[in-house]
Amino acid sequence: MTITAVPGVRVGHWSDLEGLTGVTVVIPPEPNVTAVEVRGAAPGTRETALLAPGMKVEGVHAIALCGGSAFGLAAASGVAEALEAEGRGYPTLAGPVPIVPAAVIFDLAVGSNRARPGPAEGAAAYRAASTDPVEMGTVGAGTGATVAGWRGIEHLRKGGVGSASLHLGEAVVGALAVVNAVGDVFTLDGESLTGGGLVPGPPPFAPAPLESTTLVVLATDGAFGRSALQRLLVRAHDALAVCLRPGHTRYDGDAVFAVSCGDRSVDPDAAGEAAFSVVGRAIEAAIRSATAAGGIPALEGGG
Repeated sequence: MTITAVPGVRVGHWSDLEGLTGVTVVIPPEPNVTAVEVRGAAPGTRETALLAPGMKVEGVHAIALCGGSAFGLAAASGVAEALEAEGRGYPTLAGPVPIVPAAVIFDLAVGSNRARPGPAEGAAAYRAASTDPVEMGTVGAGTGATVAGWRGIEHLRKGGVGSASLHLGEAVVGALAVVNAVGDVFTLDGESLTGGGLVPGPPPFAPAPLESTTLVVLATDGAFGRSALQRLLVRAHDALAVCLRPGHTRYDGDAVFAVSCGDRSVDPDAAGEAAFSVVGRAIEAAIRSATAAGGIPALEGGG
């Protein structure tokens, strides 16, 4: 089961299989409460300041995860325009203003470095959204994702999109991950998925490892305020640290969004452990799905 097992959550992809980039849009039901925590040192984001504790706006209308590095943030504008056309957004005197936080991965060194999703591609991903099980692997924002480059370009493996969910009593906790990490990838049980050692060590970082970033959306129909969601974000990032070694580096922009979009009563400690589990399983699913599809994208080399 994937993040769409959370009632009302929809996911859509747009993929460029030639340029090797894409967009993934996660659309939670309304109303919702959303929070974010960024721990990587090289993030590319939009509207994440709105999601800090104490801010006026509590919920979002969609979350855009995009390839194309900073250029790819333009895709979120297309999502916002599609929402506006449907009359959805935060109410203002001038009409609804959709709230669409976004984060990007660096994929410009694979495929074509001129392939960058823009507003039209963001709108296409939004229109493709459904409650069907999430398509995983080389798709959407994970189309040009790579992992394990910290040991050198020759060690690069394919990253991608993964998702998982589990039931917590009557509630559901789900996660979607776009895995594009500098480090090697492991399961929560410590199985190496990319050939690296469990404890990072020599050889050191390659002279110029690819800038990367792993992005996660965590969703639940459990009822949580923004402060409580911050604790779920801690456990979600714990899963990143277990599965990505090394993770949260100065080359990554690792970020996790958390969305509460229901009214189920859930023990917060149990929800935290569920968040840890589904994020780890989503990361694993991304690598296994991408590996099964075969093929490692060639580096662009400035083309």
